[in-house]
Parts: sequence; structure tokens; C-alpha cells
Amino acid sequence: MPASNTVPESNTGLDRLRRFIATATRLASADALAQTPALQEAFADLVRHDDWLPEACTAPHPQYYQQYLLHCDPLERFSLVSFVWGPGQSTPVHDHEVWGYVGMLRGAEVNQRYVRHADGRIETLGEPSTLHPGDVERLDPAEGDIHRVSNAHADRVSISVHLYGGNIGAVSRHVYDPASGQPKPFVSGYSSASMPNLWDRSAAVRASIPALQR
Repeated sequence: MPASNTVPESNTGLDRLRRFIATATRLASADALAQTPALQEAFADLVRHDDWLPEACTAPHPQYYQQYLLHCDPLERFSLVSFVWGPGQSTPVHDHEVWGYVGMLRGAEVNQRYVRHADGRIETLGEPSTLHPGDVERLDPAEGDIHRVSNAHADRVSISVHLYGGNIGAVSRHVYDPASGQPKPFVSGYSSASMPNLWDRSAAVRASIPALQR
């Protein structure tokens, strides 16, 4: 019988990220991934551990927050992104047009939600909330997903991880003028032209083959 080429995976590094992506892909239907308790728990488990995010996806920019694509489903049913916030950086007031989860990995971020009235005005909705490592927040356009996100720290970098129900960098959505509520279309794109190589498992496979250890 030929030897199995299945290599046990550890609980650290890219293995953890690979397992989450595999779980999300299994949970996706033929045309969509939906917000479910199983998906939220898998995502929460991912951000409870800070041992897997590739270093290249943690680099801040001196002026702008960075949005690094970690994975996009081939059918664009979901995407996973790391957001890197330099000291004091923040987003404009914006929406998403798809559902999402925000999980805090390092540092802290402040989330201020907004409500848009029938006449187009927007105003803050409740008090801002602060996410700390391991916290997860849910976003749903049907429930109102307009918000502004800021690094809670003025002196250090914060990093959050976002899961979206689409290829968020290519979704046409909106930023809003806080005074007038006037929406303006925008497409965010990504801060890097490359993604982590999740699929080079060659070192682990080599280590599992006794003949290669001689």
C-alpha cells in the first residue's frame, strides 16, 4: 500500500490560516457563504491566536491604513483581509454592501456606528465600541453597517482581521460626508499585489518522508 502523503498540521503559522480557509470553503454553498454560528466560531478561533499572520501582511504605512488580502475564494464568495492601522489612523465613514466579521488581533480599534435617515442625513448611533484582541464584531447591511473605524492607540500599530461575504476589494460601496450624509462611490482595492503562499507545504512533506532524512 502506498504511503499516505497527508501530513499532520500543527496549530501555529500558516497551518492555522489554511485550516480556517478550508473550513470557510466547506461551509460555502454552491454560490455563497452565509453568516452562521459555525462560521463565526471558526473565525473567532482564528483571531484568538496571534501566531499565523504573515509578517508581510503586518506592515503599516506612515499615512494610510493598509488592507492586505490574505485569501479570496475562487468564486469570490468570501475574502479574508488584514487591516493594519498606523498610530492614530482611521477610515472615512463608509459602508460595505456585503456582510462581514471584524476580529481584533493586535492592539485595539474603535468602532463608531452611524445611522442614515430617510432624508439622507447620517448621525452617530450609540457610543463608540472598542475591540481588543480576540473580540469579534458582526456587520450586516440589512441591519445597518455604516461606521468609522480608528486605531485606539496614538503611539503604536493595531491589526484587525476582516472576513467579508464577497471580494471586498472589488465591491462598489460608499463613503459618506459626515456633515451632509452625501454618499460617494468607492472601490477600496488592496494594499499589496500579492497574497501569502498558503500552499507550499513541501517542507512538512519532506520532513515526513524518512528517505529524505538520510
